[in-house]
Amino acid sequence: MPRNARWFESGTALHVIQRGNDRSPCFRSVEDYRSYLEWLSFYGQAYDCPLHAYVLMTNHVHLLMTAGSHEGPSRLMQALGRRYVRHFNQKHSRTGTLWEGRFKAHPVQSDHHLLCLYRYIETNPVRAGMVGNAAAYRWSSFGRNGLGASDAMLSDHPLYAALAESKDARHAAYRALFQEELDQETLDAIRAAAQCGRPWGSPAFVTALSQSLSLPLARKNGRPKKATDLETKDLFAADQVSAKTLL
Repeated sequence: MPRNARWFESGTALHVIQRGNDRSPCFRSVEDYRSYLEWLSFYGQAYDCPLHAYVLMTNHVHLLMTAGSHEGPSRLMQALGRRYVRHFNQKHSRTGTLWEGRFKAHPVQSDHHLLCLYRYIETNPVRAGMVGNAAAYRWSSFGRNGLGASDAMLSDHPLYAALAESKDARHAAYRALFQEELDQETLDAIRAAAQCGRPWGSPAFVTALSQSLSLPLARKNGRPKKATDLETKDLFAADQVSAKTLL
């Protein structure tokens, strides 16, 4: 029996994460990356979920999108996941699941938190030690958002568009955001929100959206679980070999 779609606040920005099962590669060839992006674009339009940023790592994916409807993101990820698994299994002569359970997603406030999320996503390969800077990684949205490369699947979030009036000035302003690394507190906050599905933003934003979506406001007693972010170097030892051949 298919799972019920999760409910998201329409018009809210979302950070979505999909991981490979048992940390296994989700992409083994250039064709795999291209096919995933093609279907991501198709289903993003079909379910009215504008995409603003992305990065395809070897064994997981980060997306930044806006929920066009309450069920749109779930429908998108379900359709995309099924279609891509069929491609991957057929191409690589395998069977069975590819993904590690359901995708993770958490709402993000459309202020400086959102711009931090852009940076978090597009600098994933840098923190993983795969490349020296965001521009050097082929399978992310930085080429379009920061350098002006053509990428029709992406839509400008209003906050990104407000960086500057002209495209060139906007790209320059966006690149300037990357001159400083995200601090550890910000990284930890994003990872914790992603792990638990909690909104990330100001206290007022978190409270209002949590109440709207009937999410718990307080953490449970005891030591919080360590966020299992897949960007640390030890987890990417194998990625660095396979991914660099595809850059």
